[in-house]
Amino acid sequence: MALDMAKMKAKLQELENGGKSNSDKVWWKPQEGDQDIRLVPTEDGDPFKVYHFHYNLGEGARGGVLCPKRQFGENCPICDFASKLWQEGTDDSKKMAKSLFVRQRFFTPVIVRGEDEATARIWGYGKTIYETLLGLVLNPDYGDITHVDSGVDFTLTYTLPKTKGAFPQTNLVPKRKSSALAKNKDAIKEILKSVPEIDTLFQRKSPADVKSILEAFLDPTNGPLVSDVGVSSVDEAIKELSA
Repeated sequence: MALDMAKMKAKLQELENGGKSNSDKVWWKPQEGDQDIRLVPTEDGDPFKVYHFHYNLGEGARGGVLCPKRQFGENCPICDFASKLWQEGTDDSKKMAKSLFVRQRFFTPVIVRGEDEATARIWGYGKTIYETLLGLVLNPDYGDITHVDSGVDFTLTYTLPKTKGAFPQTNLVPKRKSSALAKNKDAIKEILKSVPEIDTLFQRKSPADVKSILEAFLDPTNGPLVSDVGVSSVDEAIKELSA
């Protein structure tokens, strides 16, 4: 079997970058405790990007699958399958349906004060933070919180869960005073140029591709299925998908 040269180059680049992979340069995840961040504006005037994903589809789709229906207006086999499970009406089928229902995620470019402030990275967050940010934008006391000259920094407090099964908590507080994105215009230009094109970070899959992912997830030969769902539900689903 031949070496995968692309992976070898990525390993070398990661080594040269001090152990950081290319994904570390693109994505930002808060650390436990407080950190000051600044939201970076985008060329299209909308730095709050909304995407729709299906999760819980096995190892082959660990990062989630973009929903063709909600994201692109196309047919989505996963949505259809989850709806059929829900309509079946049993506790088990509804539980699995909920695990497959589409979920929203939100993404915004940010810089982190005190770190590499010259390069924007993408921060992914949930609905509560999204609503908080939109509320501030529409509040006349704040307005354009991303403005390069008169926007605001935020203190983000990230708290890890203390009990099993709980989720991390994120609290976002705007600074009282407005500030510039960077110290001078040249630095601001460099930050704006560094903003990743978010649409290119997620792979768009056709309905046929999504159907294949679902079929692989449901295929018993790939390992045990979600045990909460009856065999008849899965068998019927595979038959319908194959029709």
